[in-house]
Amino acid sequence: MSEQRINGQIRVPKVLLVGPAGEQVGIVRVEDALRLATEADLDLVEVAPGANPPVCRLMDYGKYKYEANMKAREARKNQANTVQKEIRMGLKIDKHDYETKRRNVEKFLDGGDKVKVIIRFRGREQSRPEMGIKLLGRMAEDVADRGFVEAHPRQDGRSMVMVLGPHKKKAQAMAEARKRRSDAEKAAARTTQAPEASDGEDTAPAETPES
Repeated sequence: MSEQRINGQIRVPKVLLVGPAGEQVGIVRVEDALRLATEADLDLVEVAPGANPPVCRLMDYGKYKYEANMKAREARKNQANTVQKEIRMGLKIDKHDYETKRRNVEKFLDGGDKVKVIIRFRGREQSRPEMGIKLLGRMAEDVADRGFVEAHPRQDGRSMVMVLGPHKKKAQAMAEARKRRSDAEKAAARTTQAPEASDGEDTAPAETPES
């Protein structure tokens, strides 16, 4: 946008002029296009410099730049970058530790992030790569409802690496998390505003039976 030429910066003999409502005016001399821009209290903006002749449009350039900046700011605000998390496991991981790792993988995937799962081989374990593939395959299967295998297991020195990608986009995951927080806050507010139960009820004194 900053490279666009406007008004007197446009130095070509003729332009293909487009009106403020997007209507085609036709090929006109640049002097005539500038005169029309002045008469309409608008700017002549070069929108397609590579065309022959260049395409120019009549518009309020200040308003155009403001709206473009607002759109860019909103896009940056809503932009969500996917982060790659890491989970490391040993080949002889026990059941409890495996379940902990699996839950962490699910949490990252639910958050819209990729997960690099790394198995570290020790000693003679390097001669058993099929065991690493089996363990990573088990992890991929266990979290298949949350993510997919983006990069299949590959040996990397003393390690084996697999990358899982989330089914959810990062922006979607963040929106769902915001909604859950909002719902929880509303529920807490309703609980706080509910009338408190009285400590006790007024009871009439017991009647003394007549003798």
